[in-house]
Amino acid sequence: MKIFLDFYPPLSLVRQAVRQTKRRIFLVGGAVRDYYLNRKGTDLDFAIDAKSITTSRQLARKIKGTFVLLDREHGSARVVKNVEGTPWTFDLTDWRGATIHKDLGARDFTINALAVDLGQDHSEVIEFKGARRDLKAGVIRMVSSKAFKDDPLRLLRAFALQATLGFNIESKTQAQIKKDISLIATVAAERIREEIFKVLTSPRAAQTLKAMDKSGLLAQVIPQITVMYRVHQGGYHHLDVWKHSLDVVTQLETIAQELSDDAQLQNYLNEIIGGGHSRLALLKMAALLHDIGKPETRRPEGKRMTFHGHEHVGEGISRQVAKQLRFSVKERYFVENAVRMHLRPGYLANFKVPSPKAVFRYFRDAKQEAVSLAILALADQAATRGPLTTAARHKHHAKICRMLIAKYFETKVQARPKPRLLSGHDLIKALKLKPSPLFGRILASVEEATALGKITTKQEALALAREIKTKHASP
Repeated sequence: MKIFLDFYPPLSLVRQAVRQTKRRIFLVGGAVRDYYLNRKGTDLDFAIDAKSITTSRQLARKIKGTFVLLDREHGSARVVKNVEGTPWTFDLTDWRGATIHKDLGARDFTINALAVDLGQDHSEVIEFKGARRDLKAGVIRMVSSKAFKDDPLRLLRAFALQATLGFNIESKTQAQIKKDISLIATVAAERIREEIFKVLTSPRAAQTLKAMDKSGLLAQVIPQITVMYRVHQGGYHHLDVWKHSLDVVTQLETIAQELSDDAQLQNYLNEIIGGGHSRLALLKMAALLHDIGKPETRRPEGKRMTFHGHEHVGEGISRQVAKQLRFSVKERYFVENAVRMHLRPGYLANFKVPSPKAVFRYFRDAKQEAVSLAILALADQAATRGPLTTAARHKHHAKICRMLIAKYFETKVQARPKPRLLSGHDLIKALKLKPSPLFGRILASVEEATALGKITTKQEALALAREIKTKHASP
């Protein structure tokens, strides 16, 4: 037991507190697995012979933690304790069977069917057959053919483990996933969402999404993606819409890895947007959905195939996906906006040198996601390798996107916001205007002219406002 106490110091709090209860309690699952993988986490799971809820209440009182009831029917509760500034969670659950061995036999995968007795001083590990062998081999194997029927979320969890650990799902388990795939429809959207984000948060999201797609599971949890299957795009693309979208996720992860030494950019990508999920994870979701509006807008024009307005159609479909998976409002807006605006950096790249006005408007509209959109555009272009694309075009597009990224951070660090020269009150008082849509148009024009250095005084701002008012009044 000492090696686990050294690896998870807060474990001693639980051990000391529950010893007086005379219950048999074991550290189980991912915590034991991660010890062997040298992956330190702050979530510890325990299996107890009975009365997990009562024992959890006692534990919370003794260690001055917070008690959370998880599942009264199946006997499961959580205790949260802040240890030296780090929040730890201790989940206690009643055995799924008469013994710890039967409990392990009812778990999901062999690599999680491991247990250590907290009541013993030695560190003997109890395992379901082949658990440590599969752990050493990097294999995800179902404990039994009933594993997915007992909890259909495990269908997704297999891929989440593949993504986070870099393991492979063995063939019989893959076959059982395909057999039981429809069971995922019975799982709450919130649980599905969290497993999907485990995939998106990993550095192996692209290859895992491809494996999920091959199994048919991805289409079960995000059925909207099927409209992209086998939709041809034309000469600029070498892949259909769906394969291109998967490749954009691959390119996105490659770019993030190439820029891993840029601490400022990594902090930006790792920032939590909402729901506990990072900007990079959400950007991968946006990459997966960015062209989902193309099938509906696909039109032949001469020898070319066009997709005019696909970004707006895609925004609406991505909103459906986000709502279906119970994204937070901030997360939903992030994905919607990224899909709607994913072409904007490319529009700037249509010019040899984008005008200051065009660049200003890009940053004005993209706001804090200006870098996200530039990275998405980089990945999108890297995944576009049809016969009509050229190396020169790729190089120029990348140059513009990287300019936008650099400018964003330079502006954020160096520039101070320019003072606002006009307010709505000024328009009412000086121009005798009443509140109307013209207000916004004038104020936006003044803000743009100020940012570009075209005006610097209130008098100049008022002159510009009068000019816009006059033009608006003209027939």
